[in-house]
Amino acid sequence: MALANGVLVHGPRHWACAIRLEDGGLEVASGLKPLRASEIENRFIRGPARMAEIFALLPEIRRRLPAAQLPFQRPAVAAAMVGSAAAVRLVRGSRLSAAAQEVFAAALAVGPAAVAMRGSNLASYHGAEHISIGTYEHGEERAKEHERCGSHLLGPLLLTSAIGNAVATRAPASVRPAARAAAGVGALAASVELFSWMVQNQNNPLARALAMPGHELQHRFVTAEPTPEQLEVANLALDECVRLESAANGDNGAAEEAPPT
Repeated sequence: MALANGVLVHGPRHWACAIRLEDGGLEVASGLKPLRASEIENRFIRGPARMAEIFALLPEIRRRLPAAQLPFQRPAVAAAMVGSAAAVRLVRGSRLSAAAQEVFAAALAVGPAAVAMRGSNLASYHGAEHISIGTYEHGEERAKEHERCGSHLLGPLLLTSAIGNAVATRAPASVRPAARAAAGVGALAASVELFSWMVQNQNNPLARALAMPGHELQHRFVTAEPTPEQLEVANLALDECVRLESAANGDNGAAEEAPPT
């Protein structure tokens, strides 16, 4: 996760966060993750847990690094998210077809926040995160877009949400709210599993098609070329996370699993 003044990197068991202070100094904090989705084998639970484990880290980051500026603290991003949520509720209550609702809801959910991020330090640190981790994984300098960025969930989530809600609308009115809630959780779980398949089959035509919306979102809005100072911060967070994972594995080499973006 990119911050407005730093980068959070997490591996299977540990996390590390580095930030740049206003006076130019650096601060780093790291530790064991309170929630570890890598230890969950149930596929229905594992998907939502992978998302939840990131947010479970935020209170610890705030405690250990008070100067860290989380993405949602930026006024433009926060305002865009509130406006998006209100617009999505209107779309959900409209007479549009289930498929059309999902298309508009997906665009409204990410579009305003993506525009608000464009050209900001948050977008630059997002690019630094991708370059640092991509270079580590591939052993050569990489671009600011990364194949495992969470933005690539957009395509799978759009597809699975449309299917889930189409099924939920057929449920009796008395249980329809519960059916929609279950469809939402199921869509998230299926999207994460589908996303994992996409990463492992990047040359597959379906994988490329599903990744295209997320890639365009990355390329045009939510990442920017970082400065050398921002890349230094990302590398510092990555090195600390790899160090912790390597120590947990009992060796001095690379971590058992590459840290996710």
